[in-house]
Amino acid sequence: MAQTQKTSEQGSRLLIDAGPIGVWIVVYNVARMFAADQAIYIGTGAYMVAATIALAMSIRIERRIPPMLVFTTVIVLFFGALGIFLQDPVFIYAKPTIINLFLSYLVLVSLALGHNIWKVFFGHIFELTDRAWTLLAIRWALWFQFLAGLNEVMWRHITDSVVPESARWFAGLELSEAFWSNAKLGVMVLSVLFAASQMPLILKNQPKTPAEPDA
Repeated sequence: MAQTQKTSEQGSRLLIDAGPIGVWIVVYNVARMFAADQAIYIGTGAYMVAATIALAMSIRIERRIPPMLVFTTVIVLFFGALGIFLQDPVFIYAKPTIINLFLSYLVLVSLALGHNIWKVFFGHIFELTDRAWTLLAIRWALWFQFLAGLNEVMWRHITDSVVPESARWFAGLELSEAFWSNAKLGVMVLSVLFAASQMPLILKNQPKTPAEPDA
């Protein structure tokens, strides 16, 4: 029974993490077939609903309010609503940049002030030495910086939308809105691989427990 409950919770966790992205990709690509000009807004509306449901599920499963998920959901709802209301997709394109930069600087500033926010967020999952928590926090902060830069490069070079040519960084680089939209799946896969690459650090730095006395 305990194993069944654990498996169920893991499945729910997967839905919480990947569900909104899956909803976004499916709805956006279907909407492009009959309302190409409005696909970005239709997909964003569906993503906002899915993100809200994912937050509610997370609170119900964990019996606590997850601060990171709350923040990202608030940003999704705010910039999504702003983009839909103003009919300006740039607010939607820039949203991942804002989320990733905020998370990165939140981690770095907390470390500078002598507090590891990463440990506060995930201390209930892992038990690590303080040095390992610091290394893990710095690595994730740098990863968030990378994701923010990657998103900036992609959305600034969308050529079939309202992005002005003056926003581009690299001459000759041309991407479509569909590429940017579907790249969310690739970014999620990259983030999963990055998280997996941190497991050696986590496993190596479990706190040592005193040896049990011989019988």
